[in-house]
Amino acid sequence: MATVLNPKDFLEKGKNIPIIDVRTPAEFEQGHIPGACNIPIFTNEERALVGTKYKRSSKDAAVLLGLELVGPKLSVFVRRAKKIAVDGEILIHCWRGGMRSGSMAWLFETAGFTVYLLKGGYKAYRSYNRDQFQEKSELVVIGGYTGSGKTEVLHKLTEMGEQVLDLEGIANHKGSAFGALGQADQPTTEHFENELAKIWSGFDANRPIWIEDESNSVGTVRINDVLFGRMRKAEVIRLDVPKEERIKRLVKEYACFDIELLKGLVFKIEKRLGGLNVKNAFESLDKGDFHAVADITLTYYDKAYKHGQEKRKGQTIHPLQVERDAPKENAEAVLNFYGKLKK
Repeated sequence: MATVLNPKDFLEKGKNIPIIDVRTPAEFEQGHIPGACNIPIFTNEERALVGTKYKRSSKDAAVLLGLELVGPKLSVFVRRAKKIAVDGEILIHCWRGGMRSGSMAWLFETAGFTVYLLKGGYKAYRSYNRDQFQEKSELVVIGGYTGSGKTEVLHKLTEMGEQVLDLEGIANHKGSAFGALGQADQPTTEHFENELAKIWSGFDANRPIWIEDESNSVGTVRINDVLFGRMRKAEVIRLDVPKEERIKRLVKEYACFDIELLKGLVFKIEKRLGGLNVKNAFESLDKGDFHAVADITLTYYDKAYKHGQEKRKGQTIHPLQVERDAPKENAEAVLNFYGKLKK
């Protein structure tokens, strides 16, 4: 008989044993346990048919239909599982830890596997994730105007052995109207949170956790309310990098992209930038004067960031003046500054 585990123990075993998600491909795509494999009992269409049968007829009728749909696929499920779980141990879950995962557990046990089930299913896992972000720990926010190199500073802190939650890296987005350029497709908000939780679970609560200053969304994904609330209460170390240095960084990051694509992104912030600034930015792009374009766009982004700072009532913001955009040096400066704050 399959062993039923709570989310914490299930994830711990998942570090060494394959996790099988038996929900539909659509459910899996919306969000899943990082590293899990999808062996869906039903296709998206089949699940809809079973659900309709349940509503319009009865549970018994829905179960019979489910058996008819699944029966021909049983050997396929076992073959796939043998390729994934070569050592004969396997972790299984569905949405609520009910009929789908229980049925697959019976099949795999019959085929000789040692099976573990997730109590409460994926729904319980999601709840467990949220609870993790509430656990006591110190969050330190790295702030700074657009182009300050905050993300690279965080990367250097990671190299130095610090605990870093890289929101933009996990979101595949740099946070601004231009943030999707050169990035992979963004995950869903649900899966973004799952990936964050996986990293968060490996942190030592007795050491600081470094995170970049963000609004409650990064591109199309949203930061969950619990984590975002903590970010808004945490101390901020604000990197004050000279504007000319920030312009150089923006030119380096974005001048390689197609002119018409850049124009389209500038146009997206027309209402905030102003018609004249957009016109000047377009003319500068046509001339290849990316320095001027960066300078113009910072007119809006600097104003927006300053406004955001003013709204942080009760939050401690520590300005840290640095002379140039040098991620390694600035990361070291941040650590030294933080050490002095804590003395």
